[in-house]
Amino acid sequence: MPIFMMVGMFVVMYFFMIRPQAKKAKEQKKFADSMTSGEQIVTTAGIHGRINRANEDGTLQIEISRGVFMTIERSAVSMELTQAARKKSGATTEVAKA
Repeated sequence: MPIFMMVGMFVVMYFFMIRPQAKKAKEQKKFADSMTSGEQIVTTAGIHGRINRANEDGTLQIEISRGVFMTIERSAVSMELTQAARKKSGATTEVAKA
């Protein structure tokens, strides 16, 4: 009986903690790979900008003000904040739900 309880706890933990986290990580990766030049983004630090160029080394050059450029890692772009900013401004998001 105690073995079944332990297995049951593991199954519950998998479906409520591990699986959703893996799904969210997959969505974040898909979002980061789909970013292109000209898109408005928000970084995890709260910096708003427009992608100027996607570099081959996994970084993005963003324009945060006219003539002011910054290089950031793709992973520094927040999917949630970017989608919220797009929704607020009325822009459409093209990230497909898995």
